[in-house]
Amino acid sequence: MSMEYVTKFAPKTDELFKAESKKSLLTNTDYDWTGAHSVKVWKVTTASMNDYARNVNSEDPDSVAGISRYGKLFDLNSQTEEMMLKKDRSFIFNIDRLDQDETAGQVEAESALARQLREVVIPEVDKYVYNVMAAGAGKKANAVALTKDNIYSYVLAGSEYLDDKEVPDTERVLVVTPASYTLLKQATEFDSTDIGADLKIKGVVSVLDGMQVVKIPGNRLPDNFGFMIAHPSATVAPTKLEDYGVHNDTPLSSGTIVTGRICYDAFVLDNKKDGIYYQPTA
Repeated sequence: MSMEYVTKFAPKTDELFKAESKKSLLTNTDYDWTGAHSVKVWKVTTASMNDYARNVNSEDPDSVAGISRYGKLFDLNSQTEEMMLKKDRSFIFNIDRLDQDETAGQVEAESALARQLREVVIPEVDKYVYNVMAAGAGKKANAVALTKDNIYSYVLAGSEYLDDKEVPDTERVLVVTPASYTLLKQATEFDSTDIGADLKIKGVVSVLDGMQVVKIPGNRLPDNFGFMIAHPSATVAPTKLEDYGVHNDTPLSSGTIVTGRICYDAFVLDNKKDGIYYQPTA
């Protein structure tokens, strides 16, 4: 007769590792969607510079006398750029009353909701935002095979592009995958500048050429992602609605029903798209 051994269940749940969202470092929420489903932003043109006509020859048929000494008069053009929210997402699940009782309380509504946000909602929003940024980048470089010998020079080329486009050199963020960051750390030119605890809490792993370096899991980024340099002013990432509920004693279930809804989107502003430089890998 074989011996039966006791199986003991620990009153703890083996949770998955999940990275915190870092999109707040790369985007802004400068526009208000309260009471509206879309927001329109004005884009206004500018005028070219001319040589001021100080001395005018009245006998010259091409003279600007009587018209303007400042040059030919043009009207400025104005257009609007509409940002309409497209992502309206939801979830629902049930926690049976007996399931909660017979699992030592490990199947419980509040912790299940937190797990849903951490493992499902946040990764979905992050992936969508990063894909929008890469697709709308002002400069999408040709795909290359990044190595420890060339990645530093490619990053500097991206930084140079933003410089030439007069993008502010403060608040720039360099987004890398774990694989790209490994190559970067092996580059002989890499400056492993120490950073403060406040930046580490936000997810910044280093500072390079004045840019905060942020490492993001590859499964939240576009395929063949090498790196991206972004200024937060270029991308608007609103979350108009976050509605999460724990419903007890409903006629639909002997237990607890958990629901959630999030309305969000991301937009690369047309006049600021040069604030994003995207480098894919071959």
